[in-house]
Parts: sequence; structure tokens; C-alpha cells
Amino acid sequence: MDAGGQRRAWEYWWIAFYLSLLMCLGLQVSAQIRYTIPEEIKKGSIVGNIAKDLGLDVSTLIDRRFRIVSGSNYALFKVNQNNGVLYVDSHIDREELCDGHVACLISLKTVVENPLEVHYVEVDVTDVNDHAPFFSDKELVLEIAESTLPGEDFQLQEAQDPDYGINSVRFYKLSHTEYFELELRENGDEKKVPILKLRKLLDRERQVNHSLIVTAVDGGNPPRSGSIIINVTVLDDNDNRPKFSQELYSVALEENAPVDTLVIKVNATDLDEGQNGEIVYSFVKNIEKLVYETFELDIGGVIRVKGNLDFEKNDVYRFGVMASDKGQPPKTSTCRIVIKIIDENDNSPEVDVTSLSDIVPEDSKPGTVISLISITDKDSDVNGKVVCKISDNVPFELKLSFKENMYSLVTNAKLDRELVSHYDFTITATDLGQPPLSSIKTLKVHISDVNDNVPEFTQNPLELYIIENNPPGASILSVSAFDKDLNENAAITYQIIRKEGAKSYMTSFLNVNSDNGQIYALKSFDFETLKTFQFHVLATDSGTPSLNSNVTVNVFILDQNDNAPVILYPVRANGSAEGVEEIPRNVNAGHLVTKVRAYDADIGYNGWLLFSLQEVSDHSLFSLDRYTGQIRTLRSFTETDEAQHKLVILVKDNGNVSLSATATVIVKVVETKEAFAASDVKNAVKEEEENNVTFYLIITLGSVSVLFITSIIVLIVMQCSKSTDYSSKYLQDTNYDGTLCHSIQYRSGDKRYMLVGPRMSVGSTIVPGSNGNTLVIPDCRRGDSVESALTVLLRVWRRFLAIIQYRSGDKRYMLVGPRMSVGSTIAPGSNRNTLVIPDRRRRDSGEVRLNLIIVFKESTGQREAKQT
Repeated sequence: MDAGGQRRAWEYWWIAFYLSLLMCLGLQVSAQIRYTIPEEIKKGSIVGNIAKDLGLDVSTLIDRRFRIVSGSNYALFKVNQNNGVLYVDSHIDREELCDGHVACLISLKTVVENPLEVHYVEVDVTDVNDHAPFFSDKELVLEIAESTLPGEDFQLQEAQDPDYGINSVRFYKLSHTEYFELELRENGDEKKVPILKLRKLLDRERQVNHSLIVTAVDGGNPPRSGSIIINVTVLDDNDNRPKFSQELYSVALEENAPVDTLVIKVNATDLDEGQNGEIVYSFVKNIEKLVYETFELDIGGVIRVKGNLDFEKNDVYRFGVMASDKGQPPKTSTCRIVIKIIDENDNSPEVDVTSLSDIVPEDSKPGTVISLISITDKDSDVNGKVVCKISDNVPFELKLSFKENMYSLVTNAKLDRELVSHYDFTITATDLGQPPLSSIKTLKVHISDVNDNVPEFTQNPLELYIIENNPPGASILSVSAFDKDLNENAAITYQIIRKEGAKSYMTSFLNVNSDNGQIYALKSFDFETLKTFQFHVLATDSGTPSLNSNVTVNVFILDQNDNAPVILYPVRANGSAEGVEEIPRNVNAGHLVTKVRAYDADIGYNGWLLFSLQEVSDHSLFSLDRYTGQIRTLRSFTETDEAQHKLVILVKDNGNVSLSATATVIVKVVETKEAFAASDVKNAVKEEEENNVTFYLIITLGSVSVLFITSIIVLIVMQCSKSTDYSSKYLQDTNYDGTLCHSIQYRSGDKRYMLVGPRMSVGSTIVPGSNGNTLVIPDCRRGDSVESALTVLLRVWRRFLAIIQYRSGDKRYMLVGPRMSVGSTIAPGSNRNTLVIPDRRRRDSGEVRLNLIIVFKESTGQREAKQT
């Protein structure tokens, strides 16, 4: 088998291999369909319905962007997106497209999206008998000696027909003649060469010239034909013709061999002598023009390279060489030359990228197809095998398709636009030749944004310090969040989170600009009312779905010196703080006259008060403590000193802009006897009032106590008079419907118990023996009944009544009332049972504030008083 037959066999084998591979992978990859059309078909003719054959929904073709992607034969066909029909859009000439190949297949790539599907369509263009056979020359001249014996053959020019198969040249016809006949000889290329064979001896004297017509006919329907005229000239004898050393010369020549490279040297011999034995060589006249352009033959039979050799254009050359002597007439013979071109790796791979989209969403799943990549290499065998790889450190990979040198560019990792917004990478295709050749294709993929980042605050929580008395409606804070996303996914709006409850009521006095996060206070804050509060700001982006986050704002109100000092003593009356103090004339230096008391609602320096004498009648008599406000005498009074002195005291705080208040103290100096008399009168009045109150309180407490004791005695007598054979169950309940106590009796074994305590609600449960108020009541028949009754009275009295005495300044107090639980607090003067007991031993006009915490110890019955 020659090289052409071997190559066609390989092509058939690869086609069979692809078809079998397609059948194996049909369930995993897109199907490949095939149509057949004749060449020269009219523009607009329907090739086939791709959508129907692939089982695609016709109604979704437009939305899914059903189309033919670009390629070398992209313009020949178009697909109708409304019905999925593939139709011819350009003139199709098989001879122009396939140049005599066995099969003329046009491969198309079709794509539908959402989801992505790639389908391959092959259109087989069949041949039409649109060309007639033709000869390169119109006429051919043959010179044949008259002595040429019958059976001698002469090779004629081979007819050419661009059509393929049955439409190419099938046979030759020779016009009628008695001297010649036509014979067809195999040429090793499935083609037959016409041979003119001599049937009988020629007679130059009878006929010098013979005109013959050779007609080539193809196998079309109807058949076409072409003719050539053969002019035979009969020459005189030349006994021997040249003979080649071999009939067929075959040689292999490397592609891209330089010009003037020796290809082969043919050799022929002639037994004649002289000019009849001298041989010259030449190409036969029927060879193709390409042979003349590529090779040259000198008269010595040497064939050299004349033009460029390109395996991809022509991989084998076949032509004939004629040897002719110089006799008259000359004799000739021919041989066949076959030159096979050895492929060299002189073509780099070509990378064709069909991008479905150069923008990929960042939430694309691994395996998403981005582009289709096809690799072609014009070289053959190993030189045409290509290995493709992608740049490192990119989240993409190449997946080999079922078709050789066809790849899909897919994602193989999670994308994050906030980390990398686009990728520039290269695809390198390298063949397996020696040395290998490669080509590089640069791709750029942009990552589109998806709302996958929540707004973030640079600091959380925020602390806001604001001075009280801020103007209503003014901005107090600006919050700002940033979002790593883009466009609307990063457009942030702000709002204050408002919740139900007492702790969130302050949010109703706040407002926020939803666009820039500027927060405004709708009211003034007062440090003395509110010192701190908390609220939350929510930042929401505009993505779909939207994402949000919040920040906590802790607000601290700062004090401002907005409160003037308030005078507590002297007591303010008629709009002014003025008091009168009487002191004996015989007091010594350092005597405490009085103390000016004041407070400031502010704190810190704003509430730190200082006292100063703004006006005094005699600077030598009185001094004022700067920090305590105590007024004392500087010296003893003399007979010449005035009896009345006016002191104006200024109280101011330490704010930046200090505020102040004034108090007036009138000091009257009286003689010693008058002072004591005035004091006795006041004390007598007070003592009389206190005695009256004490008298009424004693009468009330006595009545309650008598009533309580009587109830207890009656209860005991009633219990003693009952039968003694009780079971362990509770006794019949005898209740005293009073407001101070409630008693329950029950029996356990041979003992009777009585529980005395505060009246309980209906349904209360008492565990026998578990309460300290439970008394063991002896049987009436026993002699210790009186002792038990007294014990009951004593315990009840100690448990429910308490008398507490305490002193404050020059006054003594007595608190009489119910006994309190551990930790109870008594504020002096706040209870109506508190009596003021005057103490004549002290003349101090000052007053001491006390909080007494009375602690009762249940185990010992003792009480403790702590003074704060």
C-alpha cells in the first residue's frame, strides 16, 4: 500500500475511534449529530433541525442564547433561534473546502446556556458532478519511428477532474483508428493512466501523421467529459530505445529541505551508438504544475529541489521522467518517480478560545465552564500531538473534552472578588515534536460582585461623650460602616434599632440620617436626670438579599455647671435664705455660731462648694470656714460690741463659669440670763408637746397589749378544757380574728402545740415543729399551766414588740412598734410612733442626721444599732 492509501486508512481509523468514543461518553457529554448535504446547495436550504434532534425545548432557545460559536466555517451556516433549524447561509463548494479529501466534513460548535451545553454538529458535504474532466494541454505530439513494433506503449497525459469519487474520471475513450488502442494502467493512487499502445506497424511512406482524440469521461449522472488531441508523427528507424535501471523510483525527502538539495538521479541506458545512444532526460509533459514549481531535472537525470517543500500542502509528489536518445527519429522510455515528504515539526499549535463570558460571578460553583478552547496543529503524527496547560496559582483548570485537542476552561476553586477582582493568565499549548513548539494565549477573566459581605464597623462598641444641655436637633455622632462589595451591594443605609422596654426609651429622642449615618439628638440631655444610656445602629446594604450588622453606642452624659448652689440652712423663706441665731455674750473665741449648709446638683468641680463672707458688720468677730461653712467667733464679745450682726455668706461652685447663691445670717448677742430663759421657754413648750404625744402613744400601746394578752389567756383556757386523747392529726382550729396575731393548735404524740404568729392567708401550710413561734402547751391536768402561759406571753411580747431609743443632736428619740425583720432600716422622724425626747444637757443648736439600721438576731433576741 502506498503512502496515500496508508494516510486514508489512518483517517478512517480515527473517525471510527471518535465515533466509538462518542458512544461511550454519550451519557456524560453533549451529543454529536451529523447531517449530509450536497455541495452547491442553494442559500437558505435547510440542513436539519438541531433542537429537535438534540431534544431541546424550542421555546427556550432564545433565552438560552442558542447559537453557533465562531470557527473557520462559521459563515457557511446559521441557526434559527426561533425553531432550532440549521440552514445554509453561503455558497458551498466542496472542491474549495476540502480539496479532494476523501470525506468533506464541516465541524460546527453549538452552545446553549443556563445550563451550559456544548454540542458538536458535523455536516458532510457530498460531491456533485459539477466539473468536467480536462487535460492540461489541448494537444499532444508523439513522434514514433516506423520501425516501432506493435505492443509498444506511450504514456499519455492524465485527465484532471476536481470532483470526487464516482464523479471523477472513470474511463478514457480513443477515437477510431486501426493502428492504436487505448489501455488504462494503475498509477498506485487509485487512478488509471491512459496508455497509447501500438497495434500494427506504422508506414511512414503511407501515412506520416495520425490525428487521434482521447476522451476522458467521469461517472456522474449525466456524465461529463473532456478531450485531448494526439498528433502522431511517424519517424524513420532508431533501433533501440533507452531503458531505465528501474521502472519506479521512490525517495523520502525531509520537509523544508533547502533549495538545490539533491533528490535523486535517474539512470537509463541505450544500446545504440553515437547520437542514437546519447540520452537526455526530461519531465513527461503531463505532470502537474506543482512539480515544475518544486523540482528541476537536468539533462543528466539529476532531480533537485527548486521550490519550498511543505508537508501540510502536499505530502507526496508523483510524476514521470522520460529518457530520449538523439537518434532520428529519437526513441524514448519513461519511469515513475514518487517523492514522499517527511513531516517536520515546523508548525506551532494554534489556540482558539471561544469565551462564553469574560465576567464570572464570584459565587460560581467549582466546575463552572468559562470558555471553550480548541487546539490545532498542522503537523502530523507526534508533531501534531499537543499538550495544553494553564498558568499556576489561578482558580481555573482545563478539562479535556471527548474530542481530541478540545478543552473546557472551568473553575476549580471558590472565587472571592474582594481578594482578587480579575485574573490574567496564559494557556500554553506545546506539541510533542523534537524540538517541541508551543504557543501562548493570554486570557483575562473578571470576577463580578455578589453580596457576600456584611457591612462592618471599624469599632464596636462606640463610646460617645456628650456634654449635657446639647442643642436639640444638632448632630452628636456620625457612624460609618464599610462594605467590601461593590455598587448596590456596598450601598449602606442606617437606622436606629428601637426596642420595647424602659431601657430603650431614649431611642425615641434620636434620629439618624439613613444615607450618611449622621445621628441627631431631638432633645437636650440632663446629666442630673440621666448619666448614661445605650442604643444600637443597624447598617444594611442594598444587595439582594440584603445583609446587615449593628454597632452598640454607649453614651456618657458629661456634667456641665448648670446648677447653682442651693442653700439648705438657713431655710429659704420669701425668696431669700435668712436665719437668726442667738448666742450668749460670754462665749469664748472659737464658739460655733451656726453652720451654713448648701448642696449643688452638679458633680466634681462643678459641685465643689466654697463659702466666703461677702458682707460682715465686724470682721474681727466672726470667721467662716471656707470648706464647711461653719461660722465661729474670733474673740470674746466686749461691752462695746453691737448686739446684732449681719453676715452675708456667698456660696459658689468651682465650675469654669461658677454659679453662686447667698445666705444671710443675723447673729444676736444676748445676755447670759436671757439666753437661758429663752432656752427654758422653748424647751418647756417642746417638752409639753412631747409629753402629750407620749401619753397618747402609751395609752394606745397599752390597749393593744391588754387585748392581745386577754386573747392568749382565753385561748389557753379553751385548749386546757378539751379532752386529752388526741391523735396525731391537727386539732380544731381556734382563731382570733385580730390584726396582730393568729394561733393554731395541734397535737403530736403526747404533746400539744400552739403556733402563734402573724395572721396568714387562706391555704398557708404549717409544718409542725418547724417554726420558732410554736409553744408546747402542757395538759391542763399538769401543775405548770401558769408557768406555760407566762412563757407564751413573754415570747409573744418579745417577738412582736420592740422599743428603741436613740439620740440625734440635742434630741432623744424613742421608737415603739412591731418588731422588724433582720436588716430593717429606720429613718429618724419618719415613723409616727417616734417620740422626741428633749435633752436639757445639751444647748447645741446643731442637728445630726442619722440612719439607724436595727439588726435582730433571732437566736439571742439581741439587737444591734449601726449609725451611718
